[in-house]
Amino acid sequence: MQQPTTLQSRLANQIVSHARVSGWQSGHHLTEDSLLPLLGTSRTPIRAAMAWLEQNGILEKRPNRGFFLKELPPADLAAETVEGEDAKDGIYFTIAMDRLARSLPDALSENELMRRYDVSRAQLRLILARISSEGWIERKPGRGWAFLPLIDNIEAYRENYRFRQMLEPASMRAPEFRVDATVLAHLERQQVAVRDDGYRSLSQVELFEINARFHEGLAEMGNNRFFLQSLVRVNQLRRLIEYGRPLDRDRVRRVCDEHLGILARLKEGDVPAAVRYLEQHLGSAQIEKIPAQQPDGKAA
Repeated sequence: MQQPTTLQSRLANQIVSHARVSGWQSGHHLTEDSLLPLLGTSRTPIRAAMAWLEQNGILEKRPNRGFFLKELPPADLAAETVEGEDAKDGIYFTIAMDRLARSLPDALSENELMRRYDVSRAQLRLILARISSEGWIERKPGRGWAFLPLIDNIEAYRENYRFRQMLEPASMRAPEFRVDATVLAHLERQQVAVRDDGYRSLSQVELFEINARFHEGLAEMGNNRFFLQSLVRVNQLRRLIEYGRPLDRDRVRRVCDEHLGILARLKEGDVPAAVRYLEQHLGSAQIEKIPAQQPDGKAA
């Protein structure tokens, strides 16, 4: 079996991850047109990535009809469906945890990272491109990379929730807010897929992405670029501290039920009720995830 190029390998892994996050079922039709905006590349490497997934038994090619999802691998095998992706995902997560633990300096060179994580320059640059796209590292002028400020302590985490409790309901109360049936349907499919099965098997990173996309989807319907851009930035800033939290899969399922309750009110056209549900949801999350403070300011 011919090995894929680095680009084809990355695209194949992205397709598998997107399928899992979106809750695609066996028989789902994949088209180049639908994957173009998702993957941000041309048709030729996308076609090659789908052919590679066909060889691995994940997709099925039907004459004159294209590619269809055949069998999606479990979470613990998903990263291994394309050779090398499991290693890169592991290094990505290790860098994230090291940065959260403050064991990495604010700035460092590629050579330092290559030595520390025993990775080739080509693999490292793919990982750094991913981290850069997520907004927590940037290339320094000249040489080297610099980490960007993040929510990395309990007080900043608390401030994040206070800000979101003001921002997100305000975006839904704005006169420009319009319920979008297409956005609602997409968010509902994702939440149902996680609630019914995905909460057991999706990775910490995938579950974070789904949660962030839900809240960004609500902000998107606010039709105000500043609400949406502010929330996207907050989600970038809180990414690592969320990765570092113990993964409570039962809580993930409860959160999906709360999300679906908000969507149900929007489908009924009752935006004020949806806003109340959202406020309760954010308030409950803050209470559950952040230790209470004693009068002296210390966590209880």
